[in-house]
Amino acid sequence: MIIAIDGPAASGKGTLGKRLAAHYGLRHLDTGLIYRAVAKAVLDRGARPDDPVAAVSAARALDPSSFDEATLKTHAVGEAASIVSAIPELRAVLVDFQRDFAAQPPGAVLDGRDIGTVICPDADVKIYVTAAPEARARRRVAEYKAQGRDIDEATVLADIHKRDKRDSNRAAAPLRQAADAHLLDTTHLGIDATIRAAIDIVEAVRAGRGRG
Repeated sequence: MIIAIDGPAASGKGTLGKRLAAHYGLRHLDTGLIYRAVAKAVLDRGARPDDPVAAVSAARALDPSSFDEATLKTHAVGEAASIVSAIPELRAVLVDFQRDFAAQPPGAVLDGRDIGTVICPDADVKIYVTAAPEARARRRVAEYKAQGRDIDEATVLADIHKRDKRDSNRAAAPLRQAADAHLLDTTHLGIDATIRAAIDIVEAVRAGRGRG
C-alpha cells in the first residue's frame, strides 16, 4: 500500500506521515528532508540555492542515511529548500529516488508537496493536509521554541505566506491538491485527532467506500 500525503509548510503532514507509517507497518519518507539536504549542501558550498548546477551536483551526492533532521529543519535551510525545490533539473534527479522508495514492499507513506500529483499519481490513498496560515505559524513557532530558538510569530507567518505563494506558483510540480485526494483540514485538530481522521480515510478507501 502506498499512501501519499501532500500539503503546505507546517500543516502537520510530516508527523502524520510518521504516525500512519507506524500504524500500518509501512516505511516512511519525508521527501521535504531530501530537498532540505540538497539546500544545506548547496549553502555549505557557498552557492546560491537557485543555482541548478550546484543543486544537481549536491543531489547526486546525497546519502539519506546520514540526514540530521534537527539540522535540516532550521529556518534558513527551510527557506533555501523552498527555492531549491523549484529547480526542474533537480526535481528530475530526485523523482526516481522517491518512486523507487515507494515501490519497495510492503509499501510506504510519503509526504511532501507533489506526491499525489507527480511522484505517486497511482497511490492507493491520497491525503491533502492543510491548515490556516495562522495555525501553521503558531505550530512552527512552537517547534522552534522546542529547539531553544526564539522567533517572532509575525515573521514566521509572513514566511509561510511567501512559501505558499512560491510553492503553488512554481513551474515545476506546483503544490496543489490531487483531484482524487481527500482533504484533511487540521486547523482545529490536535495530532491525535488528525491521526484518527487520516486512519478513517485510509480505512474508507480500503473498504471501497466513497471518495472525497
